[in-house]
Amino acid sequence: MDVLIVGGGSAGLSAALAAHESGAKVAVLGKMRPTRSQTSMAQGGINAALGHVAPDSVEAHIADTMRSAHTLAEEAMVRRLCEKAPEAIAWLDGLGTPFSRLENGKVAQRRLGGASGKRACYAQDYTGLKILHTLYDSALKRGIEFLDEYYLLNFIVEENRVLGVTAIEMRSGEVKALGAKSVVIASGGYAGLYRGFTTNSTATTGDGVAAAIRAGCILSDLEFVQFHPTALKRSGILISESARGAGGKLLNSRGERFVDELKTRDEIAKAIWEQLESGEVVFLDIRHLGEAFIEENLPQERKLAKLYEGVDPVTDLIPIKPVAHYTMGGIDVDRGHMTKVKGLFAAGECANARVHGANRLGGNSLLETIVFGREAGENAVTFARQNGEATPKGSAQFEKDRAFVAAVPHFTNQIDFYEKRDFMGKIFYRNAGIVRDEMGLKGVLSAIRQMQRELPFMGIADKSREYNTNLIEFIEFGNMVELAEAALVCMISRNESRGAHQREDYPAEDDEKFAGVHSLSWKEAETLCNEFEGME
Repeated sequence: MDVLIVGGGSAGLSAALAAHESGAKVAVLGKMRPTRSQTSMAQGGINAALGHVAPDSVEAHIADTMRSAHTLAEEAMVRRLCEKAPEAIAWLDGLGTPFSRLENGKVAQRRLGGASGKRACYAQDYTGLKILHTLYDSALKRGIEFLDEYYLLNFIVEENRVLGVTAIEMRSGEVKALGAKSVVIASGGYAGLYRGFTTNSTATTGDGVAAAIRAGCILSDLEFVQFHPTALKRSGILISESARGAGGKLLNSRGERFVDELKTRDEIAKAIWEQLESGEVVFLDIRHLGEAFIEENLPQERKLAKLYEGVDPVTDLIPIKPVAHYTMGGIDVDRGHMTKVKGLFAAGECANARVHGANRLGGNSLLETIVFGREAGENAVTFARQNGEATPKGSAQFEKDRAFVAAVPHFTNQIDFYEKRDFMGKIFYRNAGIVRDEMGLKGVLSAIRQMQRELPFMGIADKSREYNTNLIEFIEFGNMVELAEAALVCMISRNESRGAHQREDYPAEDDEKFAGVHSLSWKEAETLCNEFEGME
């Protein structure tokens, strides 16, 4: 196989299509079917400075992105992302993405928070879902191979070159080794650490990111986790930023507006959190938009509010709270999207391509998956052709992973890891959430390290081989615990507030010490290491 893609969301499918267009033999591996990926939950839009709805420019898009990133974005990468945005929309349009249209037939655009104008192209409030289905249909038509229901365990690496992956074929329960000349990780972020308090699906557990650090990759900026301001109060399900872009208002219990609804997400999330901490209930109000507008432009938001909160946005206020939404940090990549491991590329939310910095601009995540997903796919093909086949000298990783999977059913299972997983979500949200301090963070870190010590005393009740979700969830939990420690060390070490990282004990941005400085995490002899890049 020339290129193996790990993850079937919009980044993975974009990479697969680009690699296929280059004439490579491609396969997409994922623990679920592509149509269930996190991309399907992206609602608001995909940014591109088209300028046919309102005056706009690539330079304005770059400026908005850089401002939102709080000095932690690399301008060259941001410029490439923004300059290629119109081309990305044209590519998606050509594939048949059903964008909402203006009367003149051009793609409709709306304004999202932090943007200086109407820049987000959308398909009602199902943008991610429509893009995902279009990409998947396109991949199927081209005969791209899909290895669905394969759970990634680790990357096979020898002499700092990736040679493939080990994975559990969930249908049979067998551990398999899959060879490839190059690999693209597009497995999503790690917001699952906030389980119960995140807009992400329960499958977003950071598996690819955890496997990457074990393989020798560097992770960067793990402390920066974006909280979406408007999730439903009870379920945490996302209510799109497009609702505020259309004129939705944020009100407290007294009916007062307390923040500009079109500020960046970090500012709005913090403002809502302060209201909640003072005893207020916070609502999103879109009643004034009218039923016709809501049904035409925000139909999903209405359905979600009715189903999960028991309110109709046409006549009722929507109770909301901010929850974890997007991880700006991830696998550190170079300008060609390759990790520290040769032949191992990363794109999408799992990667840190230095374009989001301390706070991602709404509408830029879908854009990154398309632009950088395609680039990663193309570069993976180039690497495969220039470096050729590499055969593993041994099967050490495969044998190690097969032995581990065989051993898990025999673990003592004295401690229920599901209880620990839910507890992790609660303490992360409370003490490593929107507002943090050293005491709270160190308390969470102590709890996580205790979980690491207790892992051998956890286990599974289901001993079957076929479709053993109990086994998969246990391994996912191990990945979450590994990433939790790394993220917490970064949160504790950055003694300032910047973007989505808000420290109550260090409330100001410290530009003298931290401007342009990135946190780095890696493993040496299975020991976590951490330092800041660019700090004097």
